[in-house]
Amino acid sequence: MITLEMMPLLMFAGLVLFMLVGFPVAFSLMAVGLFFGFISIEMGFFTLSFLQAIPQRIFGSVIANELLLAIPFFTFMGAVLERSRLAEDMLDSMGQLFGRVHGGLGYSVILVSFVLGAITGTVAAQVIAMAMISLPVMMRYGYNMRYTTGVLAASGTIAQIVPPSLVLIILADQLKTPTASADVGTMYLGAWIPAMMQIGLFMGYTFLLTRIRPDWLPPIPEKEITLKGTALLKKALLGIIPTAVLIFLVLGTIMLGIATPTESGAMGAMGAVLLAYWRRKQLGGTAIWWSLIKQAYKNTARITSMVIFILIGATTFSVVFQGVDGGHWVESLFSDLPGGWMSFLIIVNLFIFFLAFFLDFFEIVFILVPLLAPVAQKILTPVLVSMGFSEPAAATAALVWFGIILSVNIQTSFMHPPFGFALFYLRGVAPKEVKSSDIYWGAVPWVGLQMLMTVIVMFSPGLVTTFLDKGKAPVEQSQEINFQMESSSKPAASSGSNELPFSLDGQAPAKPPEPAKKDSNELNFQLDK
Repeated sequence: MITLEMMPLLMFAGLVLFMLVGFPVAFSLMAVGLFFGFISIEMGFFTLSFLQAIPQRIFGSVIANELLLAIPFFTFMGAVLERSRLAEDMLDSMGQLFGRVHGGLGYSVILVSFVLGAITGTVAAQVIAMAMISLPVMMRYGYNMRYTTGVLAASGTIAQIVPPSLVLIILADQLKTPTASADVGTMYLGAWIPAMMQIGLFMGYTFLLTRIRPDWLPPIPEKEITLKGTALLKKALLGIIPTAVLIFLVLGTIMLGIATPTESGAMGAMGAVLLAYWRRKQLGGTAIWWSLIKQAYKNTARITSMVIFILIGATTFSVVFQGVDGGHWVESLFSDLPGGWMSFLIIVNLFIFFLAFFLDFFEIVFILVPLLAPVAQKILTPVLVSMGFSEPAAATAALVWFGIILSVNIQTSFMHPPFGFALFYLRGVAPKEVKSSDIYWGAVPWVGLQMLMTVIVMFSPGLVTTFLDKGKAPVEQSQEINFQMESSSKPAASSGSNELPFSLDGQAPAKPPEPAKKDSNELNFQLDK
């Protein structure tokens, strides 16, 4: 006999079974949701009319969700910029600038990946572009192969957390509870400091290697450095200025409140098209430019369709899961952990880290985040209240903090087997002399750095909440103004008081007033701020 308490666990087990068989994730979610939905109807857990919530949620939260329109815009922008050779010019100028020092090409790859992450927002575009440009150069100058493959793959995943990351847009859409929600602008504000710190960690690791293994990261020979002085400055500016304009179109308009994420995505996509057209001579002419645009359209349609189908499947699964009290099951699973919010974050992040061995980012976010968001808000809000946030602001900031932790953690899903897509992209464009073992072993230290960054963000919420609005904290003490009216006449014989309480806070007094003294009549006015 199946009980209601068993249903949430059985649904997760069924989902794992479907995916192990190799069935597509989107349709696995739909199949498991509907299968257990009909079982629940048969067992009397809910009625057939409850399943009407599935099409309502799909049309209301997916099809009619304006925020999701930002996904094709940002995807299209990344696809265009991937093929416009902007990264090639930037990397060339950076390589000339840092080439004289040990690890100069490594520093260049990390910095250019950071800038590209701020204009493309997609891991695939970044890894492929950087690998095709940088890998042959680093091999030619004798860089250690494991460091080379590791830095290229890891730098590509920076796009996960650097605004305007597609990951942050999707997390903002999923981090919603009945009492709070995280919007795209606050997610971007919360991501900046962790993104900069991660760049610092990557560059610090590179610097450490130059000290202990200088032969792994040799400098470029002086005779190979062809640009100097004004020529080098001009080439660097030609790569940086168009990029800076595009970054402002995308990020500046959101953070200044000029445009919504969807509108800024549209401006970014248009800016990418114009930038590619401006560089059409370097691309090979107008015909090549138009072919690039058509390929970007196809890539955008494919990725957007994949995301929407997964989201529809996740919605089907989520509605049935909530119908069998799955939300209460998840909350009870995590709310009573010893150690409070720290143990909650540790267990959730370990769970997601190992889940990322088998699922990609979209699947993890669409399946787990809606279930964990209410629990995270409940557990993490008191932590931020103790840091000076008001209750409503703390609820929103808790979701942002939780989302940034997840985005840093899920970076590792691109870096470790068997579904490390950054490693697959790298393998696809790397020459045959690059061994697969070098690619996988080269990723190990960078995964360790990403996990270290996850721990830092977990236990340092101030890194995320520095730029967030703390709201208006309530005043702990109230101010009272007492007006006493004394009368020489004898008060009427009565057991009651002649006290009139006035409360200006819109609520009834918390407790009955004290009886008035018999020898006076008092009018008490209480002003609560």
